[in-house]
Amino acid sequence: MTTPDHNEPYADIIGCSRPESAHAPMPLEDRAAQFSPFAALTGHEDAVAEAGRFVEARPALGDAERDELDRTLAAVRAQLRDQPHVLVTWFEADPAKEGGLCQMHEGRVRTVDELANALVFADGARISLDDVLALRILPL
Repeated sequence: MTTPDHNEPYADIIGCSRPESAHAPMPLEDRAAQFSPFAALTGHEDAVAEAGRFVEARPALGDAERDELDRTLAAVRAQLRDQPHVLVTWFEADPAKEGGLCQMHEGRVRTVDELANALVFADGARISLDDVLALRILPL
């Protein structure tokens, strides 16, 4: 028994050119995208990135720190006519997860909005007094 020649059944087409398609050839980038890994866990990478994003717990103020903050705020209110230049540190809560970040803002206080309980700055910034951790009046 002889072994069959594997090329023999296709001898009639071996020398033929490749058939031409009626469609334009697909760009190589698109062809490669067809074979990219399937994202079975849609959103998994975003969830991992969100979990790894740094936030900190809201710092608790002691009695001495609250008293100092109250004294400085009273001094700011007394100087509103001159729009005192201050440095404020406040806690900005994270909208997506427990915790947040401490932020700082330097500027001239235009007014203290008693109704909204907020510092209003000449540059338009508004900071809730409930979020203020520290307040310092700076020299002009």
